[in-house]
Amino acid sequence: MPKHYRPAGKKKEGNAAKYITRTKAVKYLQISLATFRKLCILKGVFPRDPKKKVEGNHKTYYHMKDIAFLFHDPLIEKFREIKVHRKKVKKAVAKKNKDLADRLLNRPPTYKLDRLILERYPTFVDALRDLDDCLTMVHLFAALPAVEGERVQVQRIHNCRRLSHEWQAYISRTHSLRKTFISVKGIYYQAEVQGQKITWLTPHALQQVLTDDVDFNVMLTFLEFYETLLGFMNFKLYHSINVNYPPVLDPRLEALASELYALCRYMSSGIVPGNSEPAKLVEDKDESELRLAQLQHQLPSNEPGALMHLVQESTAADVEDDDAKECRSLFKNVKFYLSREVPRESLLFIIPAFGGTVSWEGEGAPFDETDEDITHQIVDRPTQSHVFLSREYVQPQWIYDCVNARIVLPTEGYVVGRVPPPHLSPFVDNNAEGYIPEYAETIKKLQAAARNQVLPLPSIGDEDMEKTLVEAIIDRSASNEVAEKKRKLEMLEQQYHDELKMEYEGKTYSHTKADNPTDVVDNDSEAANNHVDDSYKQAEKDAADISKTVMSRKQRGLLEAIEIHHERKKDKVNLLKKRKKNAESSASTKGR
Repeated sequence: MPKHYRPAGKKKEGNAAKYITRTKAVKYLQISLATFRKLCILKGVFPRDPKKKVEGNHKTYYHMKDIAFLFHDPLIEKFREIKVHRKKVKKAVAKKNKDLADRLLNRPPTYKLDRLILERYPTFVDALRDLDDCLTMVHLFAALPAVEGERVQVQRIHNCRRLSHEWQAYISRTHSLRKTFISVKGIYYQAEVQGQKITWLTPHALQQVLTDDVDFNVMLTFLEFYETLLGFMNFKLYHSINVNYPPVLDPRLEALASELYALCRYMSSGIVPGNSEPAKLVEDKDESELRLAQLQHQLPSNEPGALMHLVQESTAADVEDDDAKECRSLFKNVKFYLSREVPRESLLFIIPAFGGTVSWEGEGAPFDETDEDITHQIVDRPTQSHVFLSREYVQPQWIYDCVNARIVLPTEGYVVGRVPPPHLSPFVDNNAEGYIPEYAETIKKLQAAARNQVLPLPSIGDEDMEKTLVEAIIDRSASNEVAEKKRKLEMLEQQYHDELKMEYEGKTYSHTKADNPTDVVDNDSEAANNHVDDSYKQAEKDAADISKTVMSRKQRGLLEAIEIHHERKKDKVNLLKKRKKNAESSASTKGR
């Protein structure tokens, strides 16, 4: 009898008992493949990759415990009821029984995903850690055109837009935004909420086209779960800062497509949930709030600062760290005005998150362009109809670079009509990559000067004198440190060379002490040093070869992959340096 022979009917063991193919799982659950895919997405069940694939490498495997977990879920019955309901409607329409079809269409079976949120995320921090894909998906569908007859319902697009604006209003209110970067795909944001870093991507404000090469059924299933998740997250976050949820927006601002500003005005009203007042007072308060909501459109539209001062009377104890305080005061006492050609929604989200006051060109703006307190106007066209001498005109990139650098950068490089400096990504560690761009070094010098309170910056006041002062202080401190390190290294190197020379010539320490110790190292000593360096390199290479022979094949492959990665990184750095050198040489040639 073979060693692994199993008689017919005997219980399976090993991978054959742990894993099941997708086809068998669909038959076991008695549902269709589309329903099985939707159920797996909602429940968070994903395929597995067993070491030994019993039925072949070309099949998809699931863990048997996951399939048993799906088998007992109440959603399967709901999906079956929906399938039966669709058959009834189809049958009533075929029989031309319009009354029955209308009654069935008005009472479709529904289900909620509230239980799945608690099931998949036992704690609030777990949900925060898994919020990156959720925010990216919701912001993506919020940018789609809300047109009837498309594959995405208009109500879902409006719901995604509402959820995204509520999230942005909370981040702006709590000053939780940390990084932002404009790329070809869209605009990246990174916020820090309760110690968790959350990164998401929003598409550019362009006309989106629905393509045929995307399976919208799968994406809509993910969106269905993410809408419920983000709704719970917004509810919890709003109540953490003592603001009621869902918010009641100003209908006038909502009609003008200014939902984010309307949300900020709602949050600035300081509506606190869970108030323990007597019943009569609560009723009076509810009536007054209803009256205020009805008459809210009669409030003056040019109320200054209403967007920025969010929940100032909040009773929640906000424990802020240094980053939050720094972000809150970055654009303090700075007033911005946005022209119509700049990305308004992105800037309305970023500027208040860093303590600035902002308005825009159009109806519903808190103040107009003729306000004398405006310090910066964000424009993106070369010519202006009229120019105010009391303000600075800068390109939108200046806002994003200031946010990433955490300082107010000089505006000379961002003047309208001039090519701005390179937009550096805050998500890249230049020291780890091995190449530091020139503009990154300039920003580091400006940050060091700002920390040492060498103010004002070069763009304010007597420009030449203050610029010279800042550069002189930075260069002097840096040069002193470099000179001290260089002197110590030269002393150690000279001592090392002297000892090598003594060893090579066979001299003792007492014999060399009697000779002149201040002689310069001659050609023989240089040859000896080169010989010693070559011997060290050869010894290191031999040690690496010996260690490779001891390694297993898998470890050797990993080591070779790491070495290839380092070589590619060096080649990339060398390429960047070569391009920089070529650019500088071409610029100098043009200058001549």
